[in-house]
Amino acid sequence: MRLLPGADFAPLEELDAYRQWLWSQQRDYVREHSDLYRDVWTGHDVPENLDDLAALPLVDKDMLRASQREHPPFGAYLASAPADVRRVHRTGGTTGEAMNLALSAADAEDTAEVGARAQRASGLGPGDVVIHCLNYQLWMGGFTDHTTLEATGATVVPFGVGNTDLLVRTIRELGVTAISCTPSYPAVLEQVLAEQGVVPRDLGLRLGLFGGEAALDVPGFRSRLEQTWGFAARNSNYGVTDIMCNFAGQCEQQDALHFMAMDVLHPELIDSAAAVLPWKSGSSGELVLTHVARDCQPLVRFRTGDIVTLESTEPCACGRTAPRLRVTGRADDMVVVRGVNVFPTSVAALVTADPALSGEYRIVLRGDGPYDTLPLEIERARDVDEPWEDIRARVGARARADLRVTAEVSVLDFGALPRTEGKTRRVVRMSEEEA
Repeated sequence: MRLLPGADFAPLEELDAYRQWLWSQQRDYVREHSDLYRDVWTGHDVPENLDDLAALPLVDKDMLRASQREHPPFGAYLASAPADVRRVHRTGGTTGEAMNLALSAADAEDTAEVGARAQRASGLGPGDVVIHCLNYQLWMGGFTDHTTLEATGATVVPFGVGNTDLLVRTIRELGVTAISCTPSYPAVLEQVLAEQGVVPRDLGLRLGLFGGEAALDVPGFRSRLEQTWGFAARNSNYGVTDIMCNFAGQCEQQDALHFMAMDVLHPELIDSAAAVLPWKSGSSGELVLTHVARDCQPLVRFRTGDIVTLESTEPCACGRTAPRLRVTGRADDMVVVRGVNVFPTSVAALVTADPALSGEYRIVLRGDGPYDTLPLEIERARDVDEPWEDIRARVGARARADLRVTAEVSVLDFGALPRTEGKTRRVVRMSEEEA
């Protein structure tokens, strides 16, 4: 294993030196074995020091997609021999065509342990029985996240998605103490439980481990989950599938995300002009990541598309030194309305704060923009019969006050918007023909 034992508790200076040592080997490996980077780095000196990485070009998802189309199945950035690929996954494809992901045995081992750091921080460990409810069919979040849960020492029930009646029975029969899923999934379960006359908290779960969506960062969403289910709800699973499926999670002391991979991932922040920002508390920008230890598909200066704020680089009350950050949105989910940047998380905060609403919402964009209004679909809460005109007016006023935009609000009945077992699409973009 290439990981530094106890890295989430190690001094940052020690981690910096360790990353630099790994990079001294990784830079030569990538330069010699990755056709994509040989092309990208043409005319550039590859720096020996990680502090000088900004001299190299950035790589983004579109470049990787193009590479896999031209050099199937893994792209020209496959640096290992094909025979060294031990496992293959695919991305979910929610923001474009799905990608093939290759892992060597060492890549898979590192991924499991880094993810386990995040799950342990959230409170999972030996003695727990956790039921894992993500799609096992090729998606990285299924089997690979399963291995991160196992690496904590917990007992893992590989349930997957679908058949919610069986899921409820399994939770009861096996004495399950924790559930691992997307934040959207409990709403699916609540519908089934309501039909059975079962109160969610009666299932006895003590821990909800979530990832794949930003909903837990929305004020009110976490508290509603905890009140409904009686468990501690934690964002234990933040990752970027092209990089590593889980490298950040919330500890039991606070609700920001500990960056758990400071030994094997080198982070940067960039602004909208791609200029590097200081890695210090309070900095906010797009997260850029570099593998300093990766066999199959090593990435250097990969733009994640996630907008994050570095909350603190000081040690946490939990004892971890791993820096803490918050994900505020995705660059590709940002909607510009008359010059104002709007992220789905801001919309979610507005919707979940209204007790007359279910908390479900969708932004439906027609055409390429620019947009004069924010087209917002929302639902009345169960058993709420307040006139839709009143709700529409109130939400519109809140959008003007909180988001500084004019919202075109459509109020739907409870259950009209889709509930999903995987990631829920909050921003739907339609072409002019589809509209």
